[in-house]
Amino acid sequence: MKKNLLMGLALVAALAFVSCKSSESSYKKAYEKAKAQEMARTNTTDQVETAPVTVTPVVTTTPVTTPVEANTANDRQERLTVMNGGTLKAFNVVCGSFSNVDNANNLRNTLVAKGYSAQVAQNPETGMYRVIASSFDDRASAVQSRDQLRGTYPDAWLLYRTY
Repeated sequence: MKKNLLMGLALVAALAFVSCKSSESSYKKAYEKAKAQEMARTNTTDQVETAPVTVTPVVTTTPVTTPVEANTANDRQERLTVMNGGTLKAFNVVCGSFSNVDNANNLRNTLVAKGYSAQVAQNPETGMYRVIASSFDDRASAVQSRDQLRGTYPDAWLLYRTY
C-alpha cells in the first residue's frame, strides 16, 4: 500500500514539474513583438524632418555673487551655553550630539587627543550637549573643517551660534 502511495505521489510531482515549464515560443513571441515596436519607433523618428535651427547670441552680464560666509540657509541655528569655559565663534563644526554629558565629554576628550580644540556646549532649550570640534568666524573655514572631519565623523554638521 505504501509503495503504491509513494509511486502515486512521485507521478503527481513529476507531472507538476513538467506542466510548470514555460515554453520557448512564448518568450520568442514577446521578443519579436518588442522588437517590432522598437523598429516602428525608429522608423517614425527617421522620417521626421528637422527644421533649421537658428542660434541667437546670448548677452551675459556680470552676476552678483554673495559671499560664502553669508549663506547660512542650510546651517542649523541654536543658542548654546559653553560647558567647559571656552568661547565659541559664530560658525561651529559639531561632531556629536548627546543627551548625556558624560558621553559628550568622552568624545570631546577623543577630539582633544587628536589635536582639535573641542568643546562641549549645551542647548538650553533641548537639553542636548553638542560636541564642537572647531569654531570659526567665517563659514568657509567651518565648511572646510567639516568636510575634513567627515572622513572620521560622517555625521559632522555646521551650527550657527545665535546669541
